[in-house]
Formats: sequence, structure tokens, C-alpha cells
Amino acid sequence: MYCSGCGQAMEPGQGFCPKCGRAISPMVFPMPDPQFVLASYASKVRVLGILWLVYAGLSLILGFAGLAFANAFLSGAFGTWMHGPMPPTWVFPAILHFAWLMLALRGILAAVAGWGLLERTEWGRIVAIIAAIVSLIKIPFGTALGVATLIILLGYRNSMLYEQL
Repeated sequence: MYCSGCGQAMEPGQGFCPKCGRAISPMVFPMPDPQFVLASYASKVRVLGILWLVYAGLSLILGFAGLAFANAFLSGAFGTWMHGPMPPTWVFPAILHFAWLMLALRGILAAVAGWGLLERTEWGRIVAIIAAIVSLIKIPFGTALGVATLIILLGYRNSMLYEQL
């Protein structure tokens, strides 16, 4: 920092210039306009809502394809694949039905979270936080989207900004 009167180099925290005696005023940083902060947060929430809808669509499409392949594989469409005793006939269909159910629930939760964020509903923030926690174990995209959602939506400041939307 330098004196604005004579250009003398100043130590941090000095109240006046040792050469010319001019008083040094502390630097004042401008506060951002509240409307600018709110508009910036609104754009982040909108992008987050779109990403949740895209994630829901992709996970449903890829999940249905994967489970259809697993169903065909486990039903013996590709020939025999096990040597030894087969498990009971109800095991594989039960596992596949559970996987179909979990896939549908996760996809619906992600789609509802995206829609709630785009509409800026009161419940949209809560549903998105729940969807973020559920998707944290879906490495890498679910984890990245979950972490971004938690960063954008959690905290006192962010909850106040979301309520103002």
C-alpha cells in the first residue's frame, strides 16, 4: 500500500503517512447489490433443476437398458452360465423386481427434485436435498450432482435466498 499524497510505501495498519503526515483511510470494499446476489442464486437453482431432470432421464434410460440385459442374461437367453446347482427359481426375479423398483423410485425422485427446483416450490429444496443424499453413492455423476446440490441448497444464507425466490 502506498500513500495517495506522496507515494511513500506504507506498512499495513498505519494510520498516517510518516513522510507527509496524510491520514490513510482504510480500504472499503463495495457490497454487492442484493438483487444481483438473488439473480445469481436464481440462475444456479435453475441450472441445478435442469441437471436433475437430465440426470433422471439418463439414469432411467440407462437403468432400463441395463436391467433388460440382466433379465435376459439371468433368464438363460445367452445359454447356461453356471456350473453346479442353480439357486431357487424365485431368487433372480425377486432381485430384478427390487432393482426395477429402486430404479423407478430414484428416477422419479430426481425428476421431482428437478421440477421442484425449476418451479421454485417450497418443497423443491427439501426433495432436492433428499435426492442429493440418495445419489451420493452413484459415482461419478450422482456424486458430483449430489455434492453440488448440497453446496448450493444447504446453509442459512442459501435457505434465505431460496425463500426469497
